[in-house]
Amino acid sequence: MSFRSLIFRNLVKNIKNYYLYVFALIFSVSLYFAFVTLQYDPAMDVTEGSVKGAAAMKAASVMLIGIVTVFLVYANTLFIKRRGKEIGLFQLVGISKRKTFWILSVENMILYFGSMGIGIFLGFVSSKLVMMILLKIIGIDEVARLRFSTEALVQTLIVFAAIYIVIMLLNALFIKRQQILSLFHSTSTSEERKRKVSILEVIMGILGLALIIFGYYLSTKLFDGQFTMMEQMFMVMIVILASVIIGTYFFYKGSIRFIFNLIRKKDNGYLSVNKVLSLSSIMFRMRSNSVLLTVITTVSALALGLLSLTYISYYSAEKAAGEAVVNDFSIPNEERANQFTDLLDDANISYKKTKIDLMNVKTDLSNVIDMEESEMLDLTAPMTVVSDRFVKDIDVAENESVFVNSNSAIQAFMTFKTGTFTMSGKTKTFELKYVKYEDIRLLPLRLTGGGFPVAVVDDKVYQQLAADVDPEVFNEFPVYVGIDIDKRSELQEANQLFNDLEIGQWAGHESQLDTFTKQKMNMGFMMFIVGFLGLTFLITSGCILYFKQMDEGEEEKGSYTILRKLGFTRTDLLNGIKAKQLFNFGIPLIVGLCHSYFAVKSGWFFFGTELWTPMIIVMVFYTLLYSIFGILSVMYYKKLIKEAL
Repeated sequence: MSFRSLIFRNLVKNIKNYYLYVFALIFSVSLYFAFVTLQYDPAMDVTEGSVKGAAAMKAASVMLIGIVTVFLVYANTLFIKRRGKEIGLFQLVGISKRKTFWILSVENMILYFGSMGIGIFLGFVSSKLVMMILLKIIGIDEVARLRFSTEALVQTLIVFAAIYIVIMLLNALFIKRQQILSLFHSTSTSEERKRKVSILEVIMGILGLALIIFGYYLSTKLFDGQFTMMEQMFMVMIVILASVIIGTYFFYKGSIRFIFNLIRKKDNGYLSVNKVLSLSSIMFRMRSNSVLLTVITTVSALALGLLSLTYISYYSAEKAAGEAVVNDFSIPNEERANQFTDLLDDANISYKKTKIDLMNVKTDLSNVIDMEESEMLDLTAPMTVVSDRFVKDIDVAENESVFVNSNSAIQAFMTFKTGTFTMSGKTKTFELKYVKYEDIRLLPLRLTGGGFPVAVVDDKVYQQLAADVDPEVFNEFPVYVGIDIDKRSELQEANQLFNDLEIGQWAGHESQLDTFTKQKMNMGFMMFIVGFLGLTFLITSGCILYFKQMDEGEEEKGSYTILRKLGFTRTDLLNGIKAKQLFNFGIPLIVGLCHSYFAVKSGWFFFGTELWTPMIIVMVFYTLLYSIFGILSVMYYKKLIKEAL
């Protein structure tokens, strides 16, 4: 028989083993080609002014290459291992290792580059859909067209040719290192199944749970004011990261085995077939896969956390724009405000005008803010002060003050407490009592140092401070003019007049609509990239776990035959398999969800104004997609059980 005939017969015979490998290749290539095509699409020019789109896309494509490379290398390693007996048989009949490698390389080349061609075609077909999704997310009114990018084709061919070389080198190393006898047992190696849980495993199991809980606890304290120095916060973040990752590894290495062993002891060793097929198997399998499961869980938590945070920013874009720019138009200059209102009058656009006098005053807040000395906040810096006559529903006494206009990010680092603080002019100093904080948006965040509170004082006190202004205190914005358009239908026209006037180039001159559009575009673009990478990792990690279940299923096939001969029905075995897959896929999923929840919960307020709705949507969507692989695994085991007898 010629080598050509041998290669052809091997391809036909092993197609049932290679179909998932082919799927992995087609999926990876189509995903990468569709993503890279976006970089060279002319429609992407609209994002140049919003974010550094090209840089973000290139960075994402590099990360995508890393994910795809690990995925394909792992899939190839798994399937080359499953062909160990065939490789050993080649050597047994006298075919050298070099010829064996050449046969496998030709087979792999046909499958690899054939799958690449299909993947590139599917990526080209789906690229328009991907572009439509991106444009919809960022809110750009642009028509997505189906374009074939030669640059994307060349880049895809280079990347996957390099991955192919890596795979071939690993295959050559595998064939070179293996002896004939070991090749015949390459698919039957399994972890030694020790029935007794050692003291070390008990300690490791308890320590793993303790480290995870400790990391969660520290995350809840990260931004509550206890850690105010940048060095402290950085060190705490490192401790949280190390504690959770090491705890996760110990959890899979010892905690699972320890907890399940307690369940076995509770049943006095008399286990149902369900527990035999689920608890007993998982006790040994998760221990041997602890590194892989730790990596999958950690990266899943990272992907979930980043996607949740970007979606929080995207979901909160409109409300965040309303906080950043209180009125439809913010113009801290009376002359320019009059120029704009003249244009509105000429266009017959009705509006409301709000004018507030502002003043910066030296202030000492050390007695009313409950926090230690911090590098991030100067408690003796000048503070913006307004008169209570400009604030509706607030009337303060002469010796009192109410704070307004702060945002959640600033409040995370400080807590107001009852006490007195001082405001100093050139010659006079006023001691005022802090009454309370009112959640009122009075001024744009840009005019108040990014969200530092604004002090509302009695008008008499304000006038005295104004008459005794310290010339050393710089007062960049002495007046604020806010303009609100009466009819929402005229807002777009008014916004166009604002942009035509070109006063937005001045500091503090902002349009709420433009701020919202920019925020939506920026965060929508980042959400798309993070979501794309997260989806890629979700599918690849799900496939890896599915491949592992295929491998374990082949090893346990003999056990199913014995159980069937003992009288257990397919339903009995399948119920045990369902419980096993619930644990196999459910435990990494739940741990990853918990990690991401505490990570997002600790600092979500830096990214937006809404937490629960966007985070729950992301987690539910992730869980549903992840569950698909668990269902596929059950279906594969159902096929194995059917063939067992």
